[in-house]
Amino acid sequence: MTQLETPTGQETLVSATSTVHAKAVELGKHVVHMTTTAGSGHPSSALALSHIIVELMYRRMRYDPADPWNPTSDRLVLSIGHAVPIVYAAYADLGGAVGTDRNNSQLMTIDDLSTLRELSSVLDGHPNPAEGFPFFDAATGSLGQGLSVGAGLALAARLDGIDKKIFVIAGDGESREGQVWEAADFIVDHKLVNVCAIFSCNGHGQAAPVTPQQYPETIAAKAAAFGWWVIEVDGHDPDQLSTAFEHVGSGDKPTAIVARTVKGWGIDSIQDKNFHGKPIPIADLQKACAELDATGQRLGAVSNGGMTPAAPPATPGTKPTGPIDLPPFDAALRRVGLDNALEDKKLATRAAYGAALVALGDVDPRIVSLDGDVSNSTFAELFAKEYPGRFFECKIAEQNMISAAVGLAAAGKIPFVSSFAKFIARAVDQIDMASISRANIKIIGSHSGISLGADGPSQMSLADVAYFRSMTKPDTGRGGVACHVFHPCDAISAYYCTELMANIDGLCYMRTHRPGAEFIYPFDEQFDLLGCKQLRSGDDLTIVSCGFILHTVRKAAEKLSEKGIACNVFDAYTFPIDPTPILDAARASGGVILTVEDNYVGGLHAEIAEVAAQAGNIRVHGMTVERIPKSAKTAEEVFSYVGVGLVHIIEKATALVQR
Repeated sequence: MTQLETPTGQETLVSATSTVHAKAVELGKHVVHMTTTAGSGHPSSALALSHIIVELMYRRMRYDPADPWNPTSDRLVLSIGHAVPIVYAAYADLGGAVGTDRNNSQLMTIDDLSTLRELSSVLDGHPNPAEGFPFFDAATGSLGQGLSVGAGLALAARLDGIDKKIFVIAGDGESREGQVWEAADFIVDHKLVNVCAIFSCNGHGQAAPVTPQQYPETIAAKAAAFGWWVIEVDGHDPDQLSTAFEHVGSGDKPTAIVARTVKGWGIDSIQDKNFHGKPIPIADLQKACAELDATGQRLGAVSNGGMTPAAPPATPGTKPTGPIDLPPFDAALRRVGLDNALEDKKLATRAAYGAALVALGDVDPRIVSLDGDVSNSTFAELFAKEYPGRFFECKIAEQNMISAAVGLAAAGKIPFVSSFAKFIARAVDQIDMASISRANIKIIGSHSGISLGADGPSQMSLADVAYFRSMTKPDTGRGGVACHVFHPCDAISAYYCTELMANIDGLCYMRTHRPGAEFIYPFDEQFDLLGCKQLRSGDDLTIVSCGFILHTVRKAAEKLSEKGIACNVFDAYTFPIDPTPILDAARASGGVILTVEDNYVGGLHAEIAEVAAQAGNIRVHGMTVERIPKSAKTAEEVFSYVGVGLVHIIEKATALVQR
């Protein structure tokens, strides 16, 4: 305790408990002021976290607010992202640094809180480090994802030998999300005992109170059943919180703190109504602050002004930087025992990806791999055998897998995430959030399109190209696009596209295929980030394709040649693409382009049609999957069934030339 003099001259003993209460009241007033000034926000949810944030940011976490980029610092993930105003208030009070990096930063002040949600402000409505608030590691706000991000941060800390704790705050309402429990499983599986999940159980969702399935005692029972060390506390009792946090990292289980909190803590007048997402009206602001002061007086809140975060451990050594160069294709195949493919001149693109992943692991320790229980199909198992410490089996939980990769990337790793392309679709929201974070993750969708044949449509991805292509246009604000997409047609292009992805700072997606494919390119072919490859020249028609179906297109072009129709054939292996060679060839061959792809609309045809429309005087016809596919013994049978088979391509090309 510290002995202080009160304004009246009377002496009193000021405890840590009363100081925490005082700081909670102080931050609470900042919360209501900033949200009222912004005209939007979630003051009631933020107030529910008042004491938890004070305990964490002032007394528990080891970090330097002026250097949030220090890799040894304890980390906080705010899964309940709409409650962020309380964190902003604490960070401004502590003079935390904001900006995109150490060389472009400044220290926050309380005055900065009035810029909440302004376009020019780093204080977004939900947390986002990419906009200049580096205290956080990932954008949150789409609920249920934070615990997975925390898992990725913990994995990275283990790899780097850093003794730091990862705190994740989630809400009781969001605990309904299945991803929360995917992450809970994963954290126990990987023995990430330095992770602490804090559930703020304020009893309210957005539209109505939570059900008994989200009551504190139910969440506690669930967490215990998942193998966590569970502590139930009053979320506004500083002593209970302090005691609970002492357990974090001390045993052989991760810690879950189930905290009973009050939505709108400290302001009695907003606690009996649904105040979710509503700032306090300006006319009621003075009254709300007075209620907070009254709450503080009732709790004996008096500050000794002496709470300062503990310093983080020493900074570890430097990590590799600069471009990543792979050995030649043939050397990489020999490295993993795929020598026979060099003689056969045939290999599945998924196998070439596996060889490239091992080659990347050989040259850069930042490379890590995550897979969703299909590593023997995606060929990520090659990396798992060579680098088991850098391979993370995520089982059948794709949403957790993507968000865990975001956490790993935030800690400086380069995660390659693989599953069937069809199953990646389960994590569309998580991928969106990764793009908002500008996370440096690489996603590989194996068994893409319809070429896998016999397994049928439940295993086939047909909409993924349209989805990922939609992100190849927006600018990140850092001179790049939100996502690069790769669709290699043979093992050689798959190998070098993997190298391209490793050297891009940002989100990438690559499609690979199940069937073996003949080599099209020489072993030392060079591939460009925005490039395409012309495989055949002709004066009558220009055909553009990519991926496994390009082999069928090449056969069609040969058959057309026998009929006297000479076609240009292009491999459009990446989006965004420089379309200049394709458009130039089309102008010289009748001004007509035919695109062929084995997925639904919105992919290659849309890409070429859009650029052709801007160029003018070029017509683009597209062949895409015309019906829902079904099982068949071969890729060619399925191609024919859905209208993109060899005969269909020849017929369409012939008709276009004869017009």
